[in-house]
Amino acid sequence: MKYPVREGISKAQRSAVHLEMRDSYTPGDPEFARWRAGHRYHGDPAKLPDWWGTWHELVQKTTARGVVMRRARIVSEPVTDYIRYEHDLTFANVAAGELVRWLPRRRAADIPLPGTDLWMFDGESVLFTYFSGVGEVVDREWRTEPEVVQLVSTAFELVWQRATPHEEYKPVY
Repeated sequence: MKYPVREGISKAQRSAVHLEMRDSYTPGDPEFARWRAGHRYHGDPAKLPDWWGTWHELVQKTTARGVVMRRARIVSEPVTDYIRYEHDLTFANVAAGELVRWLPRRRAADIPLPGTDLWMFDGESVLFTYFSGVGEVVDREWRTEPEVVQLVSTAFELVWQRATPHEEYKPVY
């Protein structure tokens, strides 16, 4: 299973939720390096790199089937350059059909959270993603035990309730 996230999304019938909790991912990403050098897309998804079109199409097809896709990001403030980069590009997630919210870490301190980022599909299966200290993906793991799914579901809903919609969130630098 080379792309387990895409597989989960393709099979989802009702929902796909994504919880992100790191302040930095894949630091060697060439797109991040371009952004740090001053390149911006200025809200135009047509100018995004080719790989983005594949994701955009998957999200559009998925939401057209009636699957609700929600992404919540817990971030430290002041935000890192990587989070500034993500925030700058999130217009594309929203344009594709994702609902995105941001929650400052300080406001998540009392929420029992899973130990790593994840996707949950239809409230039935969870795909955990494990990272190295610098933010490279090192492994993924599917879990379906009811207690794991319940923990993730409860945590995500609490985060979602407290988080600010992307269109209203202003990162603190």
